[in-house]
Amino acid sequence: MSKQLILASQSPRRKELLAQLGYQFNCQAADIDESVHLNETPEVYVERLSREKVQHIIKGQTLNNECPLVLGADTSVIFEQQILGKPADLAQCMSMLKLLSNNKHQVLTSIALGCASQLTSLIVSTDVYFKALTENEIKNYWATGEPQDKAGSYGIQGIGGQFVTRIQGSYSAVVGLPLYETANLLAEFGLPTPVQNNDQREC
Repeated sequence: MSKQLILASQSPRRKELLAQLGYQFNCQAADIDESVHLNETPEVYVERLSREKVQHIIKGQTLNNECPLVLGADTSVIFEQQILGKPADLAQCMSMLKLLSNNKHQVLTSIALGCASQLTSLIVSTDVYFKALTENEIKNYWATGEPQDKAGSYGIQGIGGQFVTRIQGSYSAVVGLPLYETANLLAEFGLPTPVQNNDQREC
């Protein structure tokens, strides 16, 4: 009997990416505190959140004969070690996108996978390069409604993708779930994709 897989997210983008790998899964939102701790680096922050999402879902499960596998992920936009969250208003969006304009920034995505007996996590870092943005472009972009719920005030898979001149790393990680690393980690836990034939370890 195959293991139950739970995605600790209601993100449409993460749902689409995980389904793209060929998995059947359920989704449960992980309601955790996403505040940054004092002196916490972006790497520690993003990995901590992915692990806490998994732990939150596992604790809420009624454990029968087999614990489900829970996949958690967190993505942060980083500029010069500063974590750029979701903009509260146009002024914050302007401030963030002016930082990213004609510059390179990093997108860190951590994935965590676990069950009752073990928990593993990793971080994928991608460099993203932006073209020079005008103030009118930023205002017009805000008016589309896309930046409001996006870390760093942009979505690479949407209208904001036109600002990106190139990336170095994983595109899917910038969207929210690195396909290569996710497939390999799930295979290690006994859930290979339909095209994989990996050695498995029991959870």
